[in-house]
This record gives sequence, C-alpha cells and structure tokens, in this order.
Amino acid sequence: MPTIRPSRDGDMPAVTAIYAHHVLTGTASFELEAPTLAAMRERRADVLAKPLPYLVAEDADGAILGYAYANHFRPRPAYRFCVENSIYLAPSAQRRGVGRALLAALIAGCEAAGARQMVAVIGGSDNAGSIGLHAALGFAPAGVLRASGWKFGRWHDTVLMQKALGAGDTTTPA
Repeated sequence: MPTIRPSRDGDMPAVTAIYAHHVLTGTASFELEAPTLAAMRERRADVLAKPLPYLVAEDADGAILGYAYANHFRPRPAYRFCVENSIYLAPSAQRRGVGRALLAALIAGCEAAGARQMVAVIGGSDNAGSIGLHAALGFAPAGVLRASGWKFGRWHDTVLMQKALGAGDTTTPA
C-alpha cells in the first residue's frame, strides 16, 4: 500500500498532471480545460488555509499515485461544518486500493478538523468506480442532478452522496 501523507508544494506538478488527465479524458471533473500548475497551487493554498486536509498517496519510489482534499461545500457560513471531497488517481493506481486509502484518510482528517458532513459530487451517473468507492466507505445516495453537465458532446448527470462525520448532526458543533 502507498503512504498517505499531507501534500507538499513539490507534489503539485504530479497532482496537476493527474488532474489534467481526468479533465481531458473523463467526466470526474466537469472542467473543460486543465488548470495550470499555478492555479492548482492556489487551489491547494485555499484548502490548507481553512485548514482542511490536502493529501497525496505516494508509492515506495516517491511517485504520486493520487491525491484527495476537502473544501467547504458552499461558501456561506452556515455550511462551515459540511465539506465536499475530491479524489483523483493516476490511471496506473486505479483498482489497487489507493482511492480507498486516500478517502479513508481524508474522512479522518476532516473529522479531526471538526467537519460533520461530507458530500461527494460525482461527475457522471456512469462513474461506477467513484460511486462504489464512496458507498464502500459509508456514503449514501443523496440525489442525482440529471443532465447537469455538458462535456464531450453530451449531457452528464451529477451524483450526490453524503456521509455523516464524527457526531454528525447528533450534537451541537463546538
């Protein structure tokens, strides 16, 4: 299994390349153009300033196999205990348990940061890998936004899944 650790600035070229692959070839992201390294560094800085986890999976040789992070679900203050997760893997790392390890560590990090709910916003109702990963880690279906994204010349759904973190909604947050 890879090492799951907090990301470092030096990881960002690999993270940028992994994300670019998904932007350009799939519907896990509804972005149409891959962001630059500078833009990805700014996005990471935004997450870390909250402070929320931004993790990478690294193999024994130091190669980055994937990354995961959480950010506030929405910017309004009432949403401050609800986070949205993002997870992307290098193609060679898929179906090897890397995604499960990253998401489990991300959940733990978000619980430690005081988050009470985690939302997965999954591009494409045909994205069985991501839907299955989230379900395996306790996410429940929360809805489908039909034909909400236009990419690669066709409409794609957005699948919403949700998981309570820590005490969830059973207690008042600190």
